[in-house]
Amino acid sequence: MRKEVKNIWIGEQDLAHSEKFIEQSNQELSLIDTMANEETSAALGSNRRDFLKFLGFGLGAATIAAGCDIPINKALPYVTKPDAIVPGIANYYASTFVHGGDVASILVKTREGRPIKIEANDMAPSNYGKTSARAQASVLSLYDTNRFATPLKKSGSGFQATTWADLDKEVKAKLATAKNIRIITESLSSPTAQKSIADFTAKYPAAKAVAVDAVSYSALLDANALNFGKRAIPTYKFNEADLVVSFNADLLGTWISPERFAADYVQKRVVKDVNAPVMSRHYQVESHMTLTGSNADNRILVKPSEQGAAIAFLYNAITGGGAPDLGLNANAKKALSKVAESLKANGGKSIVLSASTNVAEQLMVNAINQSLGNYGTTILAGTSYYGKQGDDAAFDQLINELNSGAVDVLIVYGANPVYTHGKGEALANAIGKAKTKIALSIANDETTKLCDWVATVPHFLEAWGDVRISDECTTLIQPTISPLFDSRQAEMSFLTWADVATPSYYDYLKANWQATVFNSQNQFASFQAFWDNSLHNGLVISSGSGNPAFNNAAIDFSKVTTPSQSTNGNFIL
Repeated sequence: MRKEVKNIWIGEQDLAHSEKFIEQSNQELSLIDTMANEETSAALGSNRRDFLKFLGFGLGAATIAAGCDIPINKALPYVTKPDAIVPGIANYYASTFVHGGDVASILVKTREGRPIKIEANDMAPSNYGKTSARAQASVLSLYDTNRFATPLKKSGSGFQATTWADLDKEVKAKLATAKNIRIITESLSSPTAQKSIADFTAKYPAAKAVAVDAVSYSALLDANALNFGKRAIPTYKFNEADLVVSFNADLLGTWISPERFAADYVQKRVVKDVNAPVMSRHYQVESHMTLTGSNADNRILVKPSEQGAAIAFLYNAITGGGAPDLGLNANAKKALSKVAESLKANGGKSIVLSASTNVAEQLMVNAINQSLGNYGTTILAGTSYYGKQGDDAAFDQLINELNSGAVDVLIVYGANPVYTHGKGEALANAIGKAKTKIALSIANDETTKLCDWVATVPHFLEAWGDVRISDECTTLIQPTISPLFDSRQAEMSFLTWADVATPSYYDYLKANWQATVFNSQNQFASFQAFWDNSLHNGLVISSGSGNPAFNNAAIDFSKVTTPSQSTNGNFIL
């Protein structure tokens, strides 16, 4: 049914409902219909240009006759214009994008207080100021209409809005009687967020946090903990390596931080002096084509089940033996023998790495690099990267605890392991056995929908925070727009439930930086000057610690993956 619009008119005759005007309007509409008919139009000798003329002439009358609502837009000037905003001129704010271990120091472009574009921060070190496609697209999720707008509680198969006061009251009551509290997080590289969880666990000693990664780097982290006493990923200096040997690690495509690695890698793949051409050499040991393999000088093909055997063969060739012969194919042995010769000729100027999820295999890779003298030159264990911190053993233990009904309260902080983790189905089946489930989430996902409460969090472009990317770079996250919905930062929820008094998370963050980061520098005498400079630049650069001593750890060769044998003509990987 057409809606009559009486408060919109064109001209005095329309306002007075003149009979002549209404008759002319009806004639225009009938003429448009006539001109739109191709047969009638051809008979009248008209063409499309004539039709468009009539269409433009009768558009106003047609709109009124159809009874369409014409939106009325009102432009309101600032009562008091902010000094930092000049209409038409963009402002830029230094911040940090961090999601699922993908970390980048960024500049956020805003117009009239609205973020519209993300770019890399040129003031960051070259290997931390690179953005990925996810970082570039993250501004779109700020305006996602499917975001949670309020705190929520479970109602049937969905959620209904609640208040922060009611949510906090219920959660505190559950926490007070809980014997076991577990917190699932993504790799958490924020020092201040870690401090808020530490304050929470101080209030509730039964609480324990477990970090998960969508792609596991737990074996690499565990091997580094055994060899260096530091569970972190070292800095790989691909721009200083003359030889790179990678076992299935797609360092240019998906492995750890390809944006950083690619920026360094290409520096050694360009001939800078044609009279003395020098370029790094790259061997890729893999079972399928990857972006890194397509850029390698040589690809050595092995089955997935032969990766461990290939690492063991190279380990014996470099260190002098110790690993058993695990049955590597002859072609791979021949190729890896040449790789071993090249590595020995490039001691201290090479990098050997692996994407293996086997601790024994990662220990062999570390031993190879140690024998070649790569630590301290092309691999810096003292300048670690903290973007990946997942712990597979702790996650497995959590699933067992959930299945046994030992977890009273489960808090999921910014992670969606039911969807992203390889054991997500097992977690989904076990999560319902926790008595209370709380999600600190921005939108509904596979894990959140299994929870009882949702403490809605803001978008990172609406929030304060920090990120310790590595030992040499700590960055700030600052809001570029006021929160669009009734949300609260996850860290503030932990502090609220732990009864930690603080005016806001901004004050908590600032106080933590004054007590830690400020005291570790000597460039600024006053904290306010240091803080203002850090906000402007978006980061603080510091020197990494010295290379830690390498501790020889016993390698359990029985844990190394062995090639599967084909039986009865069946192909087995």
